[in-house]
Amino acid sequence: MNRWSAIRARNLSYESRRIFTRSFIASAATPKLPQRSPLAFAFDIDGVLLQGPNVLPEARRALEFLEGKNPLNMKIPYILMTNGGGVTEAERCTKLSRQLEVDILPSQLVQAHTILRKLKHKYADKPVLILGGKLNKGREVAESYGFKKAYTTLDLLAWDESIWPFHELTDTEKAATKTEDFSKVPFEAIIVIHDPRDWALDVQVSVDILRSRNKICREPYKPDSELGNDPENNVELIFCNPDLLWKSDYPNVRFGQGAFKEALQTVLKATTGREYPSTQYGKPHTPTYKFAADVLRARIEELEGPPHNSLPSIFMVGDNPASDIAGANGASWKSILVHTGVYDPTQGPPAHRPTVEAKDVEAAVHWAFKEVTQYPL
Repeated sequence: MNRWSAIRARNLSYESRRIFTRSFIASAATPKLPQRSPLAFAFDIDGVLLQGPNVLPEARRALEFLEGKNPLNMKIPYILMTNGGGVTEAERCTKLSRQLEVDILPSQLVQAHTILRKLKHKYADKPVLILGGKLNKGREVAESYGFKKAYTTLDLLAWDESIWPFHELTDTEKAATKTEDFSKVPFEAIIVIHDPRDWALDVQVSVDILRSRNKICREPYKPDSELGNDPENNVELIFCNPDLLWKSDYPNVRFGQGAFKEALQTVLKATTGREYPSTQYGKPHTPTYKFAADVLRARIEELEGPPHNSLPSIFMVGDNPASDIAGANGASWKSILVHTGVYDPTQGPPAHRPTVEAKDVEAAVHWAFKEVTQYPL
C-alpha cells in the first residue's frame, strides 16, 4: 500500500467511527418505544364522549390520540363501558363510529346488558320477559345473546288488552309484537335490559308475573307471605343499569333505569309487604367490572397478540361518581372524573373520590398518558 492509499484508508476508518459514534449518541438520546402499551382506558359514553346526540369535540381528539397520534406512535387499547344500551352492540358501534369518526368495534363495547351473554346457558331455551328499549329492540338484544324465547310487555298487551287498559297499541307497536298464548308461558326471568318506555304497563305486568310465580293468569295470586321465600321457585328479577340519574342534552339530569327499579320495588312492597329479591348488573357493581376487564384483556390481545396475562395500568374516565368512580376504585383501577356530565364541581366534592379530576376527556387522556409514560405533550 502506497502512502496516499494508507492515508485514504485511515481517513475512511475515522469517518466510519465518527458516523457510528454520532448515530450511537443519537439512539441513546431517543427513548426506546415499548412493544406493548403501558396503559389502557375504559370510557363512559354519555357525559364523557357524548351529551345526548351531540359529540363533545374533545372526544374525537382524545380517540385520535389513542388511535396512534401520540408520542409512542402506537394504538393505546381502550373500551367503551356504559350503563346505557337498548340496542345490539353491533348497531350501537355503527352509530358510535359515525359520530366519533373512528372505528369502534363490538369487541370494544360493554353496555349495561352485554354481561347477559354469560347467562345464555341458563336462559337460552327458557321464556324470559324483556323490559326496556324501543318497540322490540330489547328482544333483539336478548336474541343476539342466544335467548330464543324472549318476550316483551307489548306482546302480552297484544294478547290481552285488558292487562293494562290505558295503553292502546299503535299499528307500529302491533307490528313489533310476537303472537303467543301467554296463559301457557311460564316465565323464568324478568330482565330489565334498558329504560322502560311505559313504566305503568311494565310495572303492572311484572307484578302480575312475580306474584303469580311465573305466569300471566286470572287465578288468584299465591299468598304474598311466600313471595321470595324460595329462590329456586321464584322468577329471577334482573336489572342491568342501577343509574338513578344520567346526563342527556337537557340542562338537568334525567331519571334512569335505577328510578324504574325504585318504582317497581316500591309497588311490590306496597302490595306484598316486602321488596322482591333481585340481581343487579352495571356500574359500579363488581361483576360488571370483572367482565369489562376480560373484554379489555381480549382487546389488548387483538392489538398486541397473546399472551397477555397481566393488564397494564387501567384508567376509567367517567362523569358519574356513584357508578364510574366508585366502580373503578373498587376494581383497583385509576379513576378520572370529568366535568362534562352528571358531576357538577360547583355542588361540592364528589361522594366517591377519583384519582384525579379533569375538565374533559381529552385532558383526562393526556394526564394519564404523561403520568404513565413521562412523555411531555
